[in-house]
Amino acid sequence: MADPNDDQTARDTTGAPDLAELQHWTWVMGRAQQMMMEQGIGLMQAGPAADAAGSNPFAGSALLRQTQDFWKDNLALWQRFVDPAAAAPAPPESEGDARDKRFKAAAWRDDPWFDWIRRSYNLIADHMLRGVDALEGVPEQQKDQLRFAARGLVDAMSPSNFPMTNPDVVEKTIETRGQNLLDGLRNMLADIGKGQLTHTAEGAFEVGRNLAMTPGKVVKRTPLYELIQYTPTTERVLATPLVIFPPWINRFYILDLTPEKSFIRWAVEQGITVFMVSWKSADASMKDVVWDDYVAAQVDAIDTIRDLLDVPSVHTIGYCVAGTTLAATLALLAARDEAAKVASATFFTAQVDFAEAGELRNFVTDEQLALIGALSPQGFLDGRYMAATFNLLRGRDLIWNYVTNNYLLGADYTPFDLLHWNGDTTNLPSKWHLSYLTDLYRDNLLVQPGAMSVAGEALDLTRVHTPAYVQAGREDHIAPADSVWKITHLFQGPLRFVLAGSGHIAGVVNPPAAGKYQYWTNEAGARSLEDFIAGATETKGSWWPDWIAWLHGRGSNEVAAQGARLPGEGRLPSLGDAPGDYVRAK
Repeated sequence: MADPNDDQTARDTTGAPDLAELQHWTWVMGRAQQMMMEQGIGLMQAGPAADAAGSNPFAGSALLRQTQDFWKDNLALWQRFVDPAAAAPAPPESEGDARDKRFKAAAWRDDPWFDWIRRSYNLIADHMLRGVDALEGVPEQQKDQLRFAARGLVDAMSPSNFPMTNPDVVEKTIETRGQNLLDGLRNMLADIGKGQLTHTAEGAFEVGRNLAMTPGKVVKRTPLYELIQYTPTTERVLATPLVIFPPWINRFYILDLTPEKSFIRWAVEQGITVFMVSWKSADASMKDVVWDDYVAAQVDAIDTIRDLLDVPSVHTIGYCVAGTTLAATLALLAARDEAAKVASATFFTAQVDFAEAGELRNFVTDEQLALIGALSPQGFLDGRYMAATFNLLRGRDLIWNYVTNNYLLGADYTPFDLLHWNGDTTNLPSKWHLSYLTDLYRDNLLVQPGAMSVAGEALDLTRVHTPAYVQAGREDHIAPADSVWKITHLFQGPLRFVLAGSGHIAGVVNPPAAGKYQYWTNEAGARSLEDFIAGATETKGSWWPDWIAWLHGRGSNEVAAQGARLPGEGRLPSLGDAPGDYVRAK
């Protein structure tokens, strides 16, 4: 135990440091300032060109100018902290820094120490990201990868992620006498045990109990998918039924969350006979499954519904990767002269041209593809790896936000249906997954006529004349709107493009009753997304009513909701209630 009379630990009755300690810390801060000045002044004085000896090879370069700017800004910030009365006033904050949710507590601005920490971090983060842009002679794709890595590092090093540099955590720790850290440690150890970050309260949601509740029956089961037919709620329904292909990298009930958010329930209420494909989460039995199998499954589902209801064609929806696959299905049917089986195709945030596919392209290097193979010894990729990948795309919101709230502050998890779905992972057939990343994301083969084939048929998207409704999300970081737009240059049939507010999920799952967001349409047509936006009309609220009006435009004939239109009453008997078995399999 330290001697209370020791000069280094003595305190007066108020708990404040004594004069000797104040002098010591003043010297430390002054010495730190001197060291920074000695390092930075030389860089700031660097000439515009290298000296004769070539000792400054970066002189005059954008990178050197960026470094000089950093030191100037850093020294100015340090001067304002050490001697605020003599220093120039701080420059106004950017809009992004001012609205940063990580630093919303008043102490980040009112307390000089935490204000300096925050400003120092923002300065370093800004210059790190600008430094990547200043690199010269680096290929653009490699620069994109560096930007992504730099942003990940910047998000990880935020002072809000560490207990001693976050005023909220400091205050909470004092208030609870450290109980928040113990509670947070319990949360962290639980996540380590299950190998996945928790985003919402455990046990708050369950499919069939308060999620995926739209009534229906499983009417077909194959080794790859279950086909669910939903119970009509209207006396008459559109003659042409609808089949939805969700992405198999997630559970289908993103389109059937709570009843208030369910696209499926809403579509049934609009008088549509709705079928849903529920994909099986991969296991060792699916080690040889490839993309052709998913295309074949879509064709099989289409034919099954046509035969069950005795109709010539069906409407289709493909979401994300299943939309990419639907495009291949349409090309296959066109090659077989069977395009008439599909009356229309709707694409939710789906890409076919991956030249501008966003940040996921940063995960298709040779090293990362080799890692995926190493992580799949049984022939399937554990869905937790994919979940971690998507979390990394929005690390600030989906990783570090929860580190702060649930590990450092020890807060309880908030029930949130969307985040429950996000954490309900599915396994992927590794052979399919690797080929998908290689053939589409890396090599972009689908848009090259004849470069890919399915079941021996060469695919050519320019042969697709099926009427299409293409929806993109303005803030989508998984399937960027610029990338989704490219489908308009390939399909030859009538096409309606709609740009929805928000992103990959909220831009799609936006029920009209919520009154949220908006969407844009352009009846005059456009040659580029920029032209589309420039001439677009904005409509408040959900785009779903626009879609249903478009669907009725493809044919409004109705039939009675009876016989085979009732699940289990036709040639396919019920195999069990919706949402089925596959959605529950881990």
